[in-house]
This record gives sequence, structure tokens and C-alpha cells, in this order.
Amino acid sequence: MAATHGMDVAFDASQASATHINATEDPAMDDYTHYDFLDLPPGASTARIEAAYQTIKQRLNGHSDEQMIRTIHEAYTVLSDTQQRQRYDAELQRVAAAADAELKNALDGQATRSARRVQDVPMTLLTAVSAWAA
Repeated sequence: MAATHGMDVAFDASQASATHINATEDPAMDDYTHYDFLDLPPGASTARIEAAYQTIKQRLNGHSDEQMIRTIHEAYTVLSDTQQRQRYDAELQRVAAAADAELKNALDGQATRSARRVQDVPMTLLTAVSAWAA
């Protein structure tokens, strides 16, 4: 198998899953979206996606590992196709809603615990502290 370099890595579009948000094998990359890899805000225009991809392609120019290049190419492939992008954005919203619900449940669970009450300070402790303070 011939070695591939740069952004010309062959990419099988059938491998790209528009609904698979964390498709990378590196757990450190799990917190990033396709928009992050192309340094774009959600809702960016097709022309801006193309320009960002070309800029990153020129910036890397073969100076990155193959997995990163594949990830950037997958991000471009998904975001530049209207149908894949709509599915991807819907999945991002679903994941965000699930995370919000999980956080709300966790915070609501903490709120149901009874508040801790400060106990009255024993008189002997008050007199001892007063004596040290004087």
C-alpha cells in the first residue's frame, strides 16, 4: 500500500458518519466537533467552509499526522454536504440537549438535599475563644 501524505489522503465517504460526533480514535479529540476542526462557528456558509478547509490544507501541507488529516477531511466532507450537515447539526443538538438534561438532573438532585444547619456554638468554646482573643 502506497504511503499518503498531506491533505490528499484518500477518504472513503461511506466511512463518514454524519451522526457519529466523536468518530476519532483519540479520546483527547472527543470534545471537538467538525466545526472546531475547521475553526468555524456553527452555521458557517458553504463558501466559508471551503475557504477554511483550503486555509487549513495550506497551513498543514503534509506536516500533520494522518489521523488528524483524515479527521479534518471528514469534517469538510460532512459540513460541505447539505444533507450530511443537517443530520450532523441535529445530532449535535441532540447531544447538547442530553448533556443539559443530565446537568439539570444532577443540579436538581443536589437541591433536594436538606440544607446543613449551623449548630449553636457551645458556651465553653465561646468563653475559650474569647479568652484567647483578649
